[in-house]
Amino acid sequence: MVKPFNDLLPISDETERIGRLAVDAAYTVHKNLGPGLLEKVYEICFCHELDNRNLKYKRQQQVLIRYDNMVFEDGLRLDVIIEDLVICELKALENVHPVWEAQVINYLKLTNKRLGFLINFNVSNIGKGIRRFVR
Repeated sequence: MVKPFNDLLPISDETERIGRLAVDAAYTVHKNLGPGLLEKVYEICFCHELDNRNLKYKRQQQVLIRYDNMVFEDGLRLDVIIEDLVICELKALENVHPVWEAQVINYLKLTNKRLGFLINFNVSNIGKGIRRFVR
């Protein structure tokens, strides 16, 4: 069962720290590669930068759906979860679609995590390609 959530509770200092490091890793990747590559390339390089920051992460992590005392494994996979606290959904597309924002929000809800990022590397200014979500 998905636990109820209080949006008014502050995010822990550790979660905020990891979030800042994730954003820094995204900036570093974008500075070195720029826009225009495949999402998989950015994912690999982003995770390398997480390694450089001594962060533990999992790539292509399965997201389980728990409902009616059952667990469903129906192919939901988030791109990167860092230190089991921060979710990062990576994109490399020209236009951000609202469904991707909903995807991050759903992952936060289904995993009971507080902080997530939608990072689109296919932008000239990476600051405009990062969207933060707090649940």
